[in-house]
Amino acid sequence: MDYEQIAYDVDGAVLTITLDRPDRLNAFTGQMMREMIDAFDRADADDGIRAVIVTGRGRGFCAGADLAAGGDSFDQRAREGGSSSIDEHRDGGGLLTLRIFESKKPVIAAINGPAVGVGITMTLPMDIRLASTEARMGFVFARRGLVPEAASSWFLPRVVGISRAAEWVFTGRVFSAQEALDARLVRSLHPPDDLLPAARELAQEIAGTTSAISVALSRQMLWRMLGADHPMEAHKVDSRAIYTLGQMADVREGVASFLEKRPPEFSLKVSEDLPDFFPWWDDRPFA
Repeated sequence: MDYEQIAYDVDGAVLTITLDRPDRLNAFTGQMMREMIDAFDRADADDGIRAVIVTGRGRGFCAGADLAAGGDSFDQRAREGGSSSIDEHRDGGGLLTLRIFESKKPVIAAINGPAVGVGITMTLPMDIRLASTEARMGFVFARRGLVPEAASSWFLPRVVGISRAAEWVFTGRVFSAQEALDARLVRSLHPPDDLLPAARELAQEIAGTTSAISVALSRQMLWRMLGADHPMEAHKVDSRAIYTLGQMADVREGVASFLEKRPPEFSLKVSEDLPDFFPWWDDRPFA
């Protein structure tokens, strides 16, 4: 796919996806959604990529959905000539966040400016969020007559707790990067010029010191156990993973490099070497 609304830049083992509509504060469109999903598909298929950074071009991260259609911006029947139905419609933000949720590579959000609506909900399934001191965020849906989308009613309370999630969603207000930090929505704040270097330093730490197989499995274990009803579910997966990985080359290399006091040289590939029990869950149909 040729990208028009995002940029796809690989530097060493780190992919940076940049939302690239700066004249519209990177407002989200159906085309941007499709391009981002394709980018995550490419990243998962490329064993050379070990971590993904998502950021925005210009002074904004993402100003939310593009409202160029005015009052019909969210009326799917009007926009599609009456061809859609309630049973068939899929929220575009949700299609993206579900794809990010499935990622085999860790994802870091570098929130460089305003991030509202889908501009902030798209970051919730990303694993780590860093923000510029000039960033502002808002779950503004109730002020537009809408509800939270992009599966954020599942993600947001798990990130910041139900009380803070409810406050932000019910008021729909835009809040500061400091408030986001205080609520642990973001991991750290950085002067604008230092944001991407900080994100890249973190991505390179992951890429340069860890096993790709270990990170891919660990990412899914952490996210999917958020919905487990008992720690036994984690114990089942832990046990399979430890048993299987213990027989594989990366564990031998990890132990040897530690004992020999040298950097590890892991060889296993996510595209080829994930254990046979992966995935251990059943895909959820949209029905």
